[in-house]
Amino acid sequence: MRIEPAPLEGAATIELDLRGDERGFFARMYCEKEFAAAGLETRFVQANNSSNAQRGTLRGLHYQLPPDTEVKLVRCIRGALWDVIVDVRPGSPSFGRWFGAELTAQNRRMMYVPRGFAHGFITLTDDSELIYFVSDFYEPKQERGLRWNDPKIAIDWPIAPSVISEKDANWPDFESDWHGVEAFRK
Repeated sequence: MRIEPAPLEGAATIELDLRGDERGFFARMYCEKEFAAAGLETRFVQANNSSNAQRGTLRGLHYQLPPDTEVKLVRCIRGALWDVIVDVRPGSPSFGRWFGAELTAQNRRMMYVPRGFAHGFITLTDDSELIYFVSDFYEPKQERGLRWNDPKIAIDWPIAPSVISEKDANWPDFESDWHGVEAFRK
């Protein structure tokens, strides 16, 4: 696998090295040694699966407060999506900035989402599906989110959402969420 640093501190995209023949291909999605050598998290405690029926389904932007922050390793296994991360760690050189990458079943690219980042995605095709590994358990009381269209963050989404949950549509703006973001200073 090829681990490529993203423009936000600690984030990365991961390209699989496919080894193929007439049967198809083989590739490692995860290797503890390679992740550790690159300074990435090596322990994952959950594997999640998200299926999305319609193009334009937006999920996010989600994160968890300390001490339950989580790393995510995200891969699209059917269809296509645009994956987005936002650095919510005060004091980070990339604080408040976002990065997005297209993840598809065909390109097999993965997004490594560090602790202290909000994460979301929008589907680019009908019938998309993704899997993601998470380094910490979900703690509902620690869950927070940012509004997907906050003008302060100004994410350049490739398409407008057509499906979004009420919860995700009503997350607060970045600047009004200091009650959550400030917890990262402790």
